[in-house]
Amino acid sequence: MLLVRMSYLMRVKCYSPVSEMPQVTGALLRARRLRHVLGSKFSASRALAQLSAENAASHDYVIVGAGSAGCVLASRLTEDPLSTVLLLEAGPKDTLLGSKRLMWKIHMPAALTYNLCDESYNWYYHTVPQKRMDNRVMYWPRGRVWGGSSSLNAMVYIRGHAEDYNRWSREGAVGWDYEHCLPYFKKAQTHELGPDQYRGGNGPLHVSRGKTNHPLHRAFLEAAQQAGYPFTDDMNGYQQEGFGWMDMTIHKGQRWSTASAYLRPAISRPNLSVTEKTIVTKILFQGTKAIGVEYMENGQRKKAFASKEVILSGGAINSPQLLMLSGIGNADDLKKLGIPVICHLPGVGQNLQDHLEVYVQQRCTKPITLYNAQKPINMVKIGLEWLWKFTGEGATAHLESGGFIRSQAGVPHPDIQFHFLPSQVIDHGRAASTMEAFQVHVGPMRSSSIGWLKLKTTNPNDHPIIEPNYMSTERDIWEFRQCVKLTREIFAQKAFEKFCGPEIQPGDHVQSDKEIDAFIRQKADSAYHPSCTCKMGQLADSSAVVDPQTKVIGVENLRVVDASIMPSVVSGNLNAPTIMIAEKAADMIKGLPPLHERNVPVYRPKTLETQR
Repeated sequence: MLLVRMSYLMRVKCYSPVSEMPQVTGALLRARRLRHVLGSKFSASRALAQLSAENAASHDYVIVGAGSAGCVLASRLTEDPLSTVLLLEAGPKDTLLGSKRLMWKIHMPAALTYNLCDESYNWYYHTVPQKRMDNRVMYWPRGRVWGGSSSLNAMVYIRGHAEDYNRWSREGAVGWDYEHCLPYFKKAQTHELGPDQYRGGNGPLHVSRGKTNHPLHRAFLEAAQQAGYPFTDDMNGYQQEGFGWMDMTIHKGQRWSTASAYLRPAISRPNLSVTEKTIVTKILFQGTKAIGVEYMENGQRKKAFASKEVILSGGAINSPQLLMLSGIGNADDLKKLGIPVICHLPGVGQNLQDHLEVYVQQRCTKPITLYNAQKPINMVKIGLEWLWKFTGEGATAHLESGGFIRSQAGVPHPDIQFHFLPSQVIDHGRAASTMEAFQVHVGPMRSSSIGWLKLKTTNPNDHPIIEPNYMSTERDIWEFRQCVKLTREIFAQKAFEKFCGPEIQPGDHVQSDKEIDAFIRQKADSAYHPSCTCKMGQLADSSAVVDPQTKVIGVENLRVVDASIMPSVVSGNLNAPTIMIAEKAADMIKGLPPLHERNVPVYRPKTLETQR
């Protein structure tokens, strides 16, 4: 223990600058006197709220970011009527300006590609040129709107494998093993198929299965079984491995973001305040204690104070960026930019992990894909039906089937993921489909390539430098070859005989390992799963940023709750795990005992000596 403590003290060098807000100290003293007069039931935070003349708002909690995690926290923390919460969001509401009407591009599931191209509610990040990807600058869309990336994503609900969370526990996130995480997945969820040992039945997050019954989805699942893979009736339940029908965060034909599931039902609570279009510029400290934030709203610089905690839920890019802007990060990097150091925490912005994927596309010999649906007259018809009844082609994201397999014998749990789509996607959907075609999105789940992000400037509006370091290991290169080869094997099965025309990409001319590698470098793109940049771990871990209670190491009253605190990326899409993280953190913040389900059965392959 002594060695651990010495290691911690040597790594976490915390500084105590003079408070930059003496006027607030006076306000706090007057608030305490007011509390004394009015009695102990009147909290200091309530007293501060009465001091509007002080030109600063005070709440128990200030949450930065109304995304997948922030909306959950805002809802759960305000279930206590005595807890006041301010939720700050950089983007707009997910409704039309001056109206309660929903933005159709966000809430129509089939319109998801529009969100990936709209800078009005998308951070529109880009990486630095990737030297192992033909020096391509990679596009990283992230949500800047109520609901965050849950308002932009493809609505696929995947939890990851049980072993992902057991690995977290081994990596230092004690208490985040599968038995302690599964109850929070269930707490969040209402599955349309009803509750069971793995599904929830009373949560705010509605999850459904696809309704199209499209012949290409059926062919894909049949072909996967012909290739030797099992069918799984719930890849979020007992058995992830295999192919089956996807769960989706779609409810009654509409996208069910965390803004819809958590924030909007809570918005009328008097103890919740929510903003839009407010850029948080830094966290305010008194010594090493977080006491609030500074932010810009309508061109005005404002401050908000938190009597209990400041909670960052900006995601894997924004949360480490704000920590560094506020003086928490690698001290050498901060000093170079002239940022006063509050706490030397070198793990901030490091350990960046993402999923990379490639599209394997096949021409379809029958006019049954979504190609015709993308013609203007048909889009109008689809849109009108959706606006009128929330049904039809507009009521699904069409990613209704998929699967998980192991790349080779000996891999303990699936490390390749497939999403099947009865359409062709070009450049993140920013270019129109050109033909009748279908495709698989396929990529490795546990890449060994690790990246980082750093501040470019001290301007909060400037995007940070993002270096995912894609394809930097031989293992990643080999796994991607497997992705292409195994997808081709599935498309070659009898179930696809009546649908398969020529391969569009990679194309029949791409056969050798060298040719496949070149194709990957040219065409692979982010699956939009940045994570792990504020790693959760133990105090003795020099790369850890938060402890297993989600508290930032070395300072007080400051937490990070979002995908950035994952110790390592999970084997699947990130929205469901991020919501789970926020549900679990909410109980921690409220001081509730953790939920725990023991001895939950999880599928194990009959033998690890064979791939299938």
